[in-house]
Amino acid sequence: MANTKSAQKNNRKTIARTFHNRSRKSRLKTLAKKVEALAAGDDKEALKVAAGQYVSAMDRAAKTHLVHNNKANRTKAAMAKLIAA
Repeated sequence: MANTKSAQKNNRKTIARTFHNRSRKSRLKTLAKKVEALAAGDDKEALKVAAGQYVSAMDRAAKTHLVHNNKANRTKAAMAKLIAA
């Protein structure tokens, strides 16, 4: 239980940020599953579009420190490799 007004405000901010970050992380996972499903198929054009969306979302997540920069870079490299194959 927070004892001061500032601690109470920090609790409210943490709850709001947690909710926001949870939805963004869920979106990243959804995009990853979509790319994985398309990689198993034959539609290269749809894979390219989906991979672009995933990379864009990862870049935005890394910019706000939702995911580590190196994780975003590894993901971008893996997507480039997937498209080239």
